[in-house]
Amino acid sequence: MIDNPYYGQELHGPYDIFDAGSFEFEDGGHLPDLKLAYAVYGKLNRKRDNAILFPTWYSGTSKLTEQIYVGKGRALDPSKYCIISINQIGSGLSSSPHNTPAPWNMARFPRVRIGDDVRAQHKLLTEKFGIEQLALVVGGSMGAQQTYEWAVRYPDMVRRAAPIAGYAKNTDHDFLYTDTLNEAITSDPGWNGGWYRSREDVHVGLRRQAKLWSVMGLCTEFFAQEQWRALGCTSLEDFQVGFMEGLFTQMDPNDLLCMAWKWQRGDVSRHTGGDLKAALKRIKAKTFVMPVDTDMFFKVEDCKREQKLIKGSELRVIKSLGGHFGIFGFEPAYHEQVDRHLSELLAIDA
Repeated sequence: MIDNPYYGQELHGPYDIFDAGSFEFEDGGHLPDLKLAYAVYGKLNRKRDNAILFPTWYSGTSKLTEQIYVGKGRALDPSKYCIISINQIGSGLSSSPHNTPAPWNMARFPRVRIGDDVRAQHKLLTEKFGIEQLALVVGGSMGAQQTYEWAVRYPDMVRRAAPIAGYAKNTDHDFLYTDTLNEAITSDPGWNGGWYRSREDVHVGLRRQAKLWSVMGLCTEFFAQEQWRALGCTSLEDFQVGFMEGLFTQMDPNDLLCMAWKWQRGDVSRHTGGDLKAALKRIKAKTFVMPVDTDMFFKVEDCKREQKLIKGSELRVIKSLGGHFGIFGFEPAYHEQVDRHLSELLAIDA
């Protein structure tokens, strides 16, 4: 296990821990004591039908969910709903390579699928809270992948679904690009096959990954309009070094690689022998597919192709200058659009 102060209550709390017990992974391997970190905003009503699930994205935590998407008077209003944000396996807060005891730590951590996250989350929601139906499942990026998995795997439990900036089945292009993010880390000699002593041993690789995120995670117009100023940065260098590198060099390399592996392989058609149309036909939830117009990871055209396969669904394109990073909500207009779409979705009898 590696001590990393970035992952903890001080920066990402408050959150609770659910002991999921012995857990078998879909690609083999197992953990004798899987733990899920989760946060709850609001309270369950007597009928237990006001629960909203918000799973996390790559590098994201439940704290970001709260800061960006939850608030009184907003669509995800904790005075009306019980919003449960569960940190995905490998996130650094839930069981992850860096915080798991030997022998399943570091490079020996099991391969994780999106389906593993969803099965573990199902266990938490049903055993801890007694939830039988979810008013809404919503998430961005890898959270969108988990949203699709929920709607396909547990169609009778999900009343509404809102995948934001993510795919039901990852594309070859996205798979290949994510390889470059991974190689930025694994090509650093300090990575040492996943057996480094500290994240600082891999700081060169983490800095390279931060630069790749700037290239593809954002969009050209973000830089043309110097939108980094909205993040409090005073120059392009301040944005790249102070913000992007400052963020990623705090994270654990193996945790990022764990999340990237399952991100690449997100695919609900695994339930139907590779038939995506058949998989999406299983969805009973009223679904709003919500891509970001400038996103270079999860393209609007690809999201639209999937949306057309979901009965009764709607395509709600979000306009943003942030590219994929638009989901971080640094633009007021982003919040306005997301809240409007989610409010309309929640108002639909489903």
